[in-house]
Amino acid sequence: MRISFFIVLILILGCSKPRETDSENSRTPVMPSGVLTAAFLIVPGVYNSELIAPMDVLQHTIFHTENGIRVFTVGPTDAPVTTFEGLRVLPDFNFDSDSLPNIDILIVPSAKHSMDSDLEDERLISFVRERGETATYFMSLCDGAFVLAKAGLLDGLECTTFPSDIDRFRETFPHLKVHKEVSFVRDQKAITSAGGAKSYDPALFLVEHLYGKKVADGIAEGLVIDWDLQSIRHVETGR
Repeated sequence: MRISFFIVLILILGCSKPRETDSENSRTPVMPSGVLTAAFLIVPGVYNSELIAPMDVLQHTIFHTENGIRVFTVGPTDAPVTTFEGLRVLPDFNFDSDSLPNIDILIVPSAKHSMDSDLEDERLISFVRERGETATYFMSLCDGAFVLAKAGLLDGLECTTFPSDIDRFRETFPHLKVHKEVSFVRDQKAITSAGGAKSYDPALFLVEHLYGKKVADGIAEGLVIDWDLQSIRHVETGR
């Protein structure tokens, strides 16, 4: 009788423990009912990592779920854009294209002049403001956060940027709550990130948020990335 009691007790405890772990880590994905669009803003001097890493992740959703993301680039004009590293990219659309699709996700990668002359480009900032306000989500990589902040899209929200530029970011936009030593911050529709090699993190987070962990894990496996949201230093607030 005593042996049977302990066996039953062990079985009960053994069954209940995984259930607690699952509840801690579970999140209900959005599961979009249709195809989403993601526009990548490209301007002269855009950095390869901040452009290509999130594009790889979001584009690969089409191979893992029915309503994957349609990605495209948009630049100031139809002229090729040369990245900081020398890659020449032909924009799919320009700011004024009549055929520019509705933008569900606006991606603003860092560029050489994200902290200076780009912030004085009224046409660029107006485009980001208008498209960001109507987008369901907008994301910055590295110093792209300066452009989002200049457009007023981060007002009242928590955010982050490239680690060594956080002090400058705080000085330029003292009204913002800026986190340091995190990979990314998600506050409502805004996702801001440290950039660099960490540029995969916010994109995989968005995929998991939209389509669930299985889809995010599948994309990460294809890109040979060890993806575990719980192990990534990040901040989620204002959901």
